[in-house]
Amino acid sequence: MEVWAPRARRMRLRRLAADGTATDTELTAAADGWWRGDGILADGERYGFLIDDDEHLRPDPRSRRQPDGVHEASAAFDPAAFAWTDSDWTGRQLAGGLIYELHLGTFTPEGTLDAAVARLDHLVELGVTHVELLPVNAVNGRWNWGYDGVLWFAVHEEYGGPAAYQRFVDAAHARGLAVVQDVVYNHLGPSGNYLPLFGPYLREGDSTTWGDSVDLDEPAVRAYIIDNALMWLRDFHVDGLRLDAVHALHDTRPVHLLRELSERVDALSAQQNRPLTLIAESDLNDPTLILPREAGGYGLTAQWSDDWHHAVHVALTGETTGYYEDFASPEAVAKVTDRGFFHDGTFSTFRDRPHGAPIPPEVPSWRLVTFAQDHDQVGNRAAGDRLSATLSPDRLAVAAVLTLTAPGTPMLFMGEEWGASTPWQFFTSHPEPELGRAVAEGRTAEFARMGWDPAAVPDPQDPDTFARSHLDWAEVERPEHTRLLRLYRDLARLRRERPELTEPDTTHARVEVRATDGRPEHRVYRIDRGALSVLVNLSPARAVFAVADEAVELVSTGAHTRADGLLTLPPDSAAVVGPPLH
Repeated sequence: MEVWAPRARRMRLRRLAADGTATDTELTAAADGWWRGDGILADGERYGFLIDDDEHLRPDPRSRRQPDGVHEASAAFDPAAFAWTDSDWTGRQLAGGLIYELHLGTFTPEGTLDAAVARLDHLVELGVTHVELLPVNAVNGRWNWGYDGVLWFAVHEEYGGPAAYQRFVDAAHARGLAVVQDVVYNHLGPSGNYLPLFGPYLREGDSTTWGDSVDLDEPAVRAYIIDNALMWLRDFHVDGLRLDAVHALHDTRPVHLLRELSERVDALSAQQNRPLTLIAESDLNDPTLILPREAGGYGLTAQWSDDWHHAVHVALTGETTGYYEDFASPEAVAKVTDRGFFHDGTFSTFRDRPHGAPIPPEVPSWRLVTFAQDHDQVGNRAAGDRLSATLSPDRLAVAAVLTLTAPGTPMLFMGEEWGASTPWQFFTSHPEPELGRAVAEGRTAEFARMGWDPAAVPDPQDPDTFARSHLDWAEVERPEHTRLLRLYRDLARLRRERPELTEPDTTHARVEVRATDGRPEHRVYRIDRGALSVLVNLSPARAVFAVADEAVELVSTGAHTRADGLLTLPPDSAAVVGPPLH
């Protein structure tokens, strides 16, 4: 047994028997702040550490399981005890893939990993290749988005704990689905964070949006992060990691943590003979993240494209407050289609400064993950409203066409595929009343800059906020939702069948934009992807497009007409046309 605790003068391991009897073992100080002692913990055995002469038990910073919550004893967990059945699994490349983002606590009524397994066939039928789970590490309280985690090595007990997580990944692989785990390395949650008692995990006074930043200059902290990443990929057979808010990783060392992480993950990928994916969320619009290490980049597989979301959101909704303001530009959709970033050194009105850098043209388009909805862009709205709350069924169908014909790697947010009517709101269950109040007040103040009504902000601590955010699977069988679900399935199949839609070179894409009355939500688009054309009419009048005589309608969402080389789309409709596939 060992633990890194350079701030301690004395360390004891406390083992708890089933009858509650405690046995303490003195640990010996070793080099570089580590403490070590003899003894092997049995699977499931409860234990923790006593720091200095404090008799309060603290959980293991590398705990694999917290059966009684983040404030209580840890439990030993042997990851090798699970009988995996995925020995033939060779993984999935991200290129050509379709990601599905879900939150385990609200994906099913039960909110568990085992319950989610029962819905995996739905994802297979949809055409999904990668299932992305919001953070599952241990947090205080029963439910949470997951970004308040304090013990990164433990799976939240309400989801079923680490054994259930292994069952989920094994079941996903049996169905041909890769698993991507969202991980948070830029901050720690506000409740149950005992790591600073052990050592300098945080830089006090160096703040991120969510509190003190993680001290990446400390070698043991960097090792803590990298070991955690490798644990998911090795012990839990996960296929990739989504790295939360990497712009908040304050790293001053010569080799950035992200580059070091990509090197280690690539080495593990070679050892395991399967692709392992690293996807960054970043607010920087900096292509360094996805450039090869040989070209001075960090070598990550992909990064999220908020710019694509913002451009399409404005085109669909006409909303131009806050950070949406710049994306009212007529060239917004064209630019994110052709060049990936809208802000690539241009002036950002929201930030009041130039922002971003251009993506080199040789970077393949699939390295950007593109989406019309995700947990942030839905859940961080005042009322947690999805596009389905404001858009007509016809416009939701157009959103599907834009999302699944985009040059990037498309991602769907759970329920998007059938136009789920349930909101997805920000929810917490902090046991500390004062923390709950502070979070609620902070959320209300946060929305002021976006111009949203504070009265529309639900109380994150109210259990009804969590309950409202669950998917209603009965909707899948209702006619008004079945049509949209069928469209998503058809589009996913078309994306697999037509190489033009996964062409990585965006120089083959051409975008024509017609402004009608000056409103960004009333524009007409023609997006040519090689020989395929994506035709979109968001105007209130019919729109006419020239099409080749040999072109066939591959997908359409409205009652269009066609004659004399012209295709006419009614308002709020889209079509994909192109030569037949031989």
